[in-house]
Amino acid sequence: MTTRILIIDDETNIRKMVGALLKSEGFEVSDAPNGNAGLLALPEVKPDLILLDLMMPPGPDGLATLEQIRTTDADIPVIMMSGKAQLADAVRAVQMGAFQFLEKPLAPESLLVAVRSAETLVRTQAENRALRAALGPQPTLVGESPQIAHIRELILQVAPTEARVMILGESGTGKELVANAIHRHSPRARGPFISVNCAAIPRDLVESEMFGHERGAFTGAVVRRIGRFELADGGTLFLDEVGDLQLDAQAKLLRVLESGEFQRIGAERSQQVDIRVVAATNRRLEDAVAAGNFREDLYFRLNVFPIELPPLRDRLGDLTALVEHLAARLRPRRPPHFSPETITALANHAWPGNVRELANIVERLTIIAGDEVSSEMVPRVLRVTAPVPSSQAPTDPAERFAEDDRSLTDRLDDFERDLITAALATGGGNIAEAARLLQTDRGNLYRRMRRLGIRGGSEG
Repeated sequence: MTTRILIIDDETNIRKMVGALLKSEGFEVSDAPNGNAGLLALPEVKPDLILLDLMMPPGPDGLATLEQIRTTDADIPVIMMSGKAQLADAVRAVQMGAFQFLEKPLAPESLLVAVRSAETLVRTQAENRALRAALGPQPTLVGESPQIAHIRELILQVAPTEARVMILGESGTGKELVANAIHRHSPRARGPFISVNCAAIPRDLVESEMFGHERGAFTGAVVRRIGRFELADGGTLFLDEVGDLQLDAQAKLLRVLESGEFQRIGAERSQQVDIRVVAATNRRLEDAVAAGNFREDLYFRLNVFPIELPPLRDRLGDLTALVEHLAARLRPRRPPHFSPETITALANHAWPGNVRELANIVERLTIIAGDEVSSEMVPRVLRVTAPVPSSQAPTDPAERFAEDDRSLTDRLDDFERDLITAALATGGGNIAEAARLLQTDRGNLYRRMRRLGIRGGSEG
């Protein structure tokens, strides 16, 4: 689908030159000579992106036009343009929701980079809307246990405020679900909810992932990248597994939280950002602080309002509601029935992977069952069978060596692959739990999985 762009500028030459450039790049372009004409054109053109001049005498200027655009469409990216703007004008435009501010005379390359970035945002928003529509209603906390009722109370207390929240709990307890609920019940609900898994970012890419980079900032930076902080502007940034950040990344995060400013790698100027940070971890950060692995000042910045999620084994009264909810999501038209005996069999499991592991097990049971899930199916699905050496395999090390002509690297890779696969199976497919079982961090496990070609697993 072709991206539609509306140019609002009182200079005819600007409209013609910019329009010709964008058309040559495959965009569909319309234009208007002033703010009033641009506002009147919106319903007909239905643009995906707007280029808006700041100074357009004698009618409404760009800021007034932007304000009117925002009353009808809060999401459409607007790129402001001006050759006479003051810094205060640029700051005001960004505060009002402008996507970017370009100085005239416009450099074709800079203009196209800004337009492409905005186009990426448009597509991401469209994909998110489609995904939300496909998934149906927003996920909610399921259960009526006292523990879950207390979590709901805490969410409603803190959501309307700007307080930073630290969500604590084991992997699979629903930390992102709670973060999303805080966002949806906050004044920022119409803004973006951006999630970043701190444990999954390679150490040398943390700054680029968080803050973005300019084209040419380093080898391989062939285009400008918009970082997570910038994407979350006006909304909520969820830092999952923040305890896995390295100390140098923690220092950069602390500076942004203190100043509200960040700088893309390779950029000459800092940018102001208006975000609410919600963090989560399955670690005891007090211990990490005491060990010198987590900055104490950052800990206090993030841990303003802690919410600790109970593990599934401590809220088994919600098991029936959770199972029925998960089964209905998997087979909405005709979910299978779980008998009381089946629920009892599930309740006897330790659930180290919590609700995420339960979702995995319910999906397996739903696949193998018809309309009724019997208690006899549960042990079969919960059982994890580790590879057992064949009775025919040689037991003497020298004999085993003679029968295997592979290199040391290939043999070690196979052993490591089996070990990781077994840990993933034991952890119900949860990468965080597998990393805990293997006594390593998730970043290291991710890298090893990629190297060995191991796919699957869910993030903690």
